[in-house]
Amino acid sequence: MSIGSGRSTRCQLLGKAGEQQALFYLREQGLTLVESNFCRPFGEIDLIMQDRLTLVFIEVRSRAPGRFGGAVASVTAKKQRRLILAAQAYLQRYKVLPVCRFDVVAIDAGKVCWLKNVMAG
Repeated sequence: MSIGSGRSTRCQLLGKAGEQQALFYLREQGLTLVESNFCRPFGEIDLIMQDRLTLVFIEVRSRAPGRFGGAVASVTAKKQRRLILAAQAYLQRYKVLPVCRFDVVAIDAGKVCWLKNVMAG
């Protein structure tokens, strides 16, 4: 399948479904969506949400059953650096920086695990 063919791969579909599941879950926990899929050439943030006074940058990782390492293990140091760069770009719109944190929502075989404040920015 070629890029730009208009078709999504199985992994892309799993990722989008995971983002929707994470968004639903986080809204149930009281968070409010600010923006989704904030993208820059050097990185993307899946969800940016408000948790009371805290702006939360959220990486969503989904894995099908039996995938080696699970969803949490797929957030590598390289991925973390790219998330931090994207968050720095996003924060340029603020005159006064809000309180922020980085969370990961890991979905393994449909089970949601929400890890709060997982990276230092």
